[in-house]
Amino acid sequence: MRTIAAIFDLDRTFVGPAEPHVARMVRRAELVDGPVTLGWPGSFATLAHVWAGGPRARHAASRAQGWSVAAVAAAAAEAAEAAVATSPEATHLAALVDAHRSRGMVTVLVSSAPEPFIAPLARAVGFDEVLATPWEVEDGRFTGGLAGDVLVGHAKVRAIRDWMRAHRAHRRSSYAYVDAYPDAAVLAEVGHPVAVEPDLAMRNLATLRGWETRPLDAPPGVIKVGGRELQDWLRPFSRPELFPYARFDIAGVEHVPASGPAILVFNHRSYFDAMVVNLVVAASGRRARFLGKREVFDAPVVGTFARAVGGIRVDRASGSSEPLERAAEALRAGELITIAPQGTIPRGPAFFEPRLRGRWGAARLAAMSGAPVVPLGLWGTERVWPRNARTPNIVPGPDRPLVRARVGPPVEGLTGDDPDRDTTLILDAVSELLPPEAREHRQPTADELAATYPPGYGGDPTLEADRRPGTDTTLEVRPT
Repeated sequence: MRTIAAIFDLDRTFVGPAEPHVARMVRRAELVDGPVTLGWPGSFATLAHVWAGGPRARHAASRAQGWSVAAVAAAAAEAAEAAVATSPEATHLAALVDAHRSRGMVTVLVSSAPEPFIAPLARAVGFDEVLATPWEVEDGRFTGGLAGDVLVGHAKVRAIRDWMRAHRAHRRSSYAYVDAYPDAAVLAEVGHPVAVEPDLAMRNLATLRGWETRPLDAPPGVIKVGGRELQDWLRPFSRPELFPYARFDIAGVEHVPASGPAILVFNHRSYFDAMVVNLVVAASGRRARFLGKREVFDAPVVGTFARAVGGIRVDRASGSSEPLERAAEALRAGELITIAPQGTIPRGPAFFEPRLRGRWGAARLAAMSGAPVVPLGLWGTERVWPRNARTPNIVPGPDRPLVRARVGPPVEGLTGDDPDRDTTLILDAVSELLPPEAREHRQPTADELAATYPPGYGGDPTLEADRRPGTDTTLEVRPT
């Protein structure tokens, strides 16, 4: 069976920032006095810096003559622990590495830095293997020479090719993540190239070649301005006062964890639900990644914005597990995910049923990540933007509809091994946050029924009560 690799060459964005930690630990270990020269990649961004990397690396190796291999290993391990603990990028990188490993891929960190210092850093993040500049060892001490090539330029590409040949890696199925323009040749070695935190030159090249680009600490497609995501810039504008055509009753936001992974689940009643969920997330002071159906992401303007803020596209017809894997990756990186287990807005009589029906997505995410599931009950959003309207009712006035949102404590009792049972618990928790009228059986009027159908609806209303948003939605959840 052929190996599929995920190769990471992140000297500029991940390896370089760890250099101060290593230098401090080397001095603490009394291996050297004064400034420390390690032949580190640092912030290489131009070809001139890369060509200088060879002499710099050889000089660094010569400075290490006589150093104890064991002492360097201990200092490097301590430095790696400190670097990972203080680097927000490390958390996201570890989640990305774990996501590739969970798919059976071999993960490789490639760097021009000295192998004795890079290997512990790679282990701390979870990489399987390391390709770096080797230092020569004799009798437990470094000789001051190199045991191979300095991995810069063509030497780095050759090392990757040799590794892939030795491991029978399937190039077209493998991935590569590169952050520096001088190392762009690495991306040409695989079928799935990704430019990470690209500078202008790298971004231009990626655009010309059709390569994917992404930040290191956010999902693909996310746009940053001044080092901050769009959600951060827009948070001051996510306030109820800026929606004068509705009144809001929002409570329980303190149940959204201030940090760390969490899954915020809500019931789906209207296109306006997204705005209300955004108000809740903004009030919590956090960013959120949301799972949305394909139609949202395929829309010309809305879709572009959805990708720019880190949304995850779901094509329900494909049956692909990729959206859940991407959401789980975000959770492992400590992010907040929002998801509507119903998958779509119920239509016709199903809209008025006091029973919530849902897919397994939230339950599966909780099982995959161990993240807490936080319920959010929405009510009244359909009065602002009913299903049969193409736009919301934005006329302000004294009769503005009241929109209610309640966040509850994390769902208890999830086992992770029974998606039916866990989905029942999750939707029960959402139901408990709705007003009493949500649990009352009643006969809707003709106008109320009409408001639940999308414009141009041509289906059979009698079948809507049994309509499921997916093949795993035979579950019926009754409110407690």
